[in-house]
Amino acid sequence: MPDRIEITSSLSIPLSEVELNFVRSSGPGGQNVNKVATAVQLRFDAAASQSLPDGVRTRLIAQAGSRATKDGVIVLTADRHRTQPLNREDALNRLAEMIRAATHVPRKRRATKPTLASKRRRMDAKTRRGAIKSLRGSKPGFD
Repeated sequence: MPDRIEITSSLSIPLSEVELNFVRSSGPGGQNVNKVATAVQLRFDAAASQSLPDGVRTRLIAQAGSRATKDGVIVLTADRHRTQPLNREDALNRLAEMIRAATHVPRKRRATKPTLASKRRRMDAKTRRGAIKSLRGSKPGFD
């Protein structure tokens, strides 16, 4: 098992920054479910991590949402598989994928103005709609 989690070619995290706890899995499982702790609870202190750049750290905590505590610790629980090694691998892969998504810097939105033609189309549509509604107001006269 490598001692680092590869995120990108230039970014990796040492496993020493990741805390793994094995807990009992929920759901059906027969007699085995009460004896074997196969689910993995992964804790990664993103706020105190030395290996993450500042921008990635803030985006990661924001993207984690309810999986992040107010102290900046990301908590993931993996219990898809029936064995500890598969759940451990699943939790580490999910963490790596979250960090990989946080490395993407969103492009800034550049403010634009509506074109003159689009303003005219909008005003023409409003005029037509107003004309239709104005015909509803009165009853036709029989003179």
